[in-house]
Amino acid sequence: MPQDRRVTHGSTAPSDRRFDRRTVLRGAALGAAAPLVPATAVAAAATGGTDVTASTASAGGSGRGRGAAAGSVSFRWLGTAGWRVDVGDRTVLFDPYLTRFPTGLFAGAFDPRTPLRSRPEAVDPHIGSPELVLVSHSHWDHLADVPHIARTTGARVVGTETTYHLLVALGVDAGQISVVKGGEVLDFGGIVVEVVPSLHSRNKKCAYFAPGTLNAPPATAPSTISDLPEGDTLAFQVTAGADGPSAFLMGASDFSERAVQGLRPDLAMVAVPAATATHRYVPRLLRALDHPAVTVPVHWDNFEVPLDGSPERDPAMDLDGFVTQVAQVSPTTRIVVPDYRTVYDADMRSTGSGSGRGGGLFR
Repeated sequence: MPQDRRVTHGSTAPSDRRFDRRTVLRGAALGAAAPLVPATAVAAAATGGTDVTASTASAGGSGRGRGAAAGSVSFRWLGTAGWRVDVGDRTVLFDPYLTRFPTGLFAGAFDPRTPLRSRPEAVDPHIGSPELVLVSHSHWDHLADVPHIARTTGARVVGTETTYHLLVALGVDAGQISVVKGGEVLDFGGIVVEVVPSLHSRNKKCAYFAPGTLNAPPATAPSTISDLPEGDTLAFQVTAGADGPSAFLMGASDFSERAVQGLRPDLAMVAVPAATATHRYVPRLLRALDHPAVTVPVHWDNFEVPLDGSPERDPAMDLDGFVTQVAQVSPTTRIVVPDYRTVYDADMRSTGSGSGRGGGLFR
């Protein structure tokens, strides 16, 4: 994993301001002189518990020069595709799936009749007091905990019509849900959410679990994971205040190339693919996003083990190969492989808060 890419384990902003910020970051990346280390070596070091952040975090600095608004932003990875974004004392959640119940998926005995469940004791310690919950699509590993979060916190949920019908059937107040299709730019009092039409990832057969949409309430309340159809997929770009940062959040590893062009996020939280069915996924995506300053791989972990340890890899996901591709096609991009226990700042660098050491610990 090339360290000169500084691989760290551990309303949209005005285009001219974003260009200035990204130009500074790219200049820092190109000017950094650091040794080349293969991705497998970094993974091996992490397996042994070696802290690999020290030599990378100091290479080049952040270079952003943002004001207090950006300094008050923090990011926590909630596992799978999930994120907690704190902007001062305000919290936005994206695809918060924290119960992580077993379905047999990672044991080779997947059961689509697995009962839906949500465990408050697993969810509540991680979510704070959310104001917004953004939902990319309606599969269980993105939606299962949203009904509990919405009912107990009063947070506004933003998602598709399918998400709306499922949540209402699961006891969420319809007045809390904002239905979107993609293309909307919503201003929640200085936190700007741009809704991006997107696509669900595909397996080796170019298919995926539980397709379909709902245009009316289901006949009965969902009770198993197969009762939650995908219901179309969205991505979101969240911009925190006038000075950013802007973060592009994906819930699945496919995208509409035309829909993401022009977004130019500072941070891109990119889902790792399980197959090569999507043609040139990484090169096309990073080019369409204009090579973000920071790329963060997500949805590569085993989401059926508790969130209280280090991430355990999903064996179907080639995380090392993904990181290598990003480094090859976007040499000015810094790659951050996140950890559950680390709080990151607006540049996706560890703040020293939380119980983690900056990420990159694998079992």
